[in-house]
Amino acid sequence: MQLSKTEEELMNILWKQKKAFMKDLLDAYPEPKPATTTVATLLKRMTDKGFVAYKSLGRLREYYPLVQKKDYFSKHVNGLIKNFFNDSPGQFASFFTKETDLSRKELEDLRKLIDNEIKKR
Repeated sequence: MQLSKTEEELMNILWKQKKAFMKDLLDAYPEPKPATTTVATLLKRMTDKGFVAYKSLGRLREYYPLVQKKDYFSKHVNGLIKNFFNDSPGQFASFFTKETDLSRKELEDLRKLIDNEIKKR
């Protein structure tokens, strides 16, 4: 299951904070801040989807992520590769390196990362 763009934005805030009350989440948004009801609706949806849970402390709720950022984006990238690049990591890598205007140094850093992963396997 995926998050909408606005849900992802809120989830990024929650991943950074690890645990947060509604006030903490609202404070973390840049101006113009969304309405409290908007954030409450997003949290409800994200809870229903299984991305977020909360602990009740009196009348307050302390929200926390149920899904790790790494796991979410790993599934997201794998879905991208499957759906847009014919399930070919090579096609994805080719597109990524040609279309993102990476500098020579960034490409060399990528090569080092790939070489290190090859050594591990």
